[in-house]
Amino acid sequence: MALVPDHHMSAPPTWYHATAPAAPSRPPLSGPLRARACVVGGGLCGVSAALHLAERGIDTVLLEAEAIGHGASGRNGGQIVQGFSAPMERIEAAVGRADAQVFWDMGREAIAAIPERVARHGIDCDLRWGYLIAALNRRQLDDLRETVAQWAGYGYTGPSIVEGAGLRTVLGTDLYAGGMLEPGSGQLHPLAYLRGLAAAAEAAGARLHEQSAAVAIDHGDTVRVSTAGGSVEADILILAGNAYLGRLVPSLNRRLMPVASFVGVTVPLGEERARRLFPQDVAVADCNVALDYYRLTADRRLLFGAGASYSATTPAGLKDWLARRFRRVFPELTDVTVEHAWGGLIGITHNRIPDFGRLAPNVLYAQGFSGQGVALTGLAGTLLAEAATGDDSRFRLVERIRHLPFPGGLLRTPTLVAAMGVLKLKDRLGW
Repeated sequence: MALVPDHHMSAPPTWYHATAPAAPSRPPLSGPLRARACVVGGGLCGVSAALHLAERGIDTVLLEAEAIGHGASGRNGGQIVQGFSAPMERIEAAVGRADAQVFWDMGREAIAAIPERVARHGIDCDLRWGYLIAALNRRQLDDLRETVAQWAGYGYTGPSIVEGAGLRTVLGTDLYAGGMLEPGSGQLHPLAYLRGLAAAAEAAGARLHEQSAAVAIDHGDTVRVSTAGGSVEADILILAGNAYLGRLVPSLNRRLMPVASFVGVTVPLGEERARRLFPQDVAVADCNVALDYYRLTADRRLLFGAGASYSATTPAGLKDWLARRFRRVFPELTDVTVEHAWGGLIGITHNRIPDFGRLAPNVLYAQGFSGQGVALTGLAGTLLAEAATGDDSRFRLVERIRHLPFPGGLLRTPTLVAAMGVLKLKDRLGW
């Protein structure tokens, strides 16, 4: 497929922006401010941290370079996924079996927090449950069987394996060898959810400023964050920009790789066709490295995501490219066109485990949710707020994970593009 450079990954209008409840325009930072805590980044992680800090009575200012939800938090596939992108054995190897159980329990807490927040703050975000991880071959299906057994070892027995006729009761396609049906994962409208959390943070007392990119950080007993129009002096700084933090903090940039992914939303399918293709209305993702992920919207459109480009390039003719992808899954959709299409950046770590840490005793960060940020960003916000207000026990556990930098310099992108090419080939060959 032809590619066109898109190094800035600008934000085209998305279906989410067309359908989310309206959000207020928040003023850029103007002049100097003093706060107990400053948060940089207006996505799910930063807004969650600001909400939890404000609910603890901490005077908090949040700075967002664009608008709330400009980045991945407002443009993702809206999938709520159990666990972590890394397998649990990798987490066990890093922290031991007992603390790996704590990790698992925190992942479950991340899922449980979503409906609690939706109910408590009255957020209308089309929250639904049910998920299928689809296997394209027998090797992937065997891996999913191992996952079911592994999760049961951590005390979670919700998932089950479906194949053959059982799979057709879940999804109307013959593409897959089987799958893992997971009732504890699900889907939502991510921008509506984020905007609801932002309104809740403001109601709790947080001050949110848009169009206020952080351009410099001065460290010390207090931290000063400067923007083009002002500055915030704070006792605590939380960095939550993830793949959109850019080069503000070079040491964090080296530990994170921005990966481009793409989403399209079709014209409405109609109730009868939607019910035939999604009999149980589950969200779906396959097992490939460069995976397809998709679901129905509330008005019965197909929302389909695909691609994983380390070179941050956008496919030329993105709508047609996405249509070809979803017609491999659902061949009958030859008459269905893509109405909205866009791209965005996912922040991944070398080991696919989120990277939490501190640059100084009063400067904390969280990044690298590696494709599972809808739930894990909320957990990060909770742990960041806990650590900032005196209880860093859970934050220190995640902080123990060692994160390697990605290759630097001129070899950074070519090396990762080559590595992704090898992994995609293995997926196609069923290795």
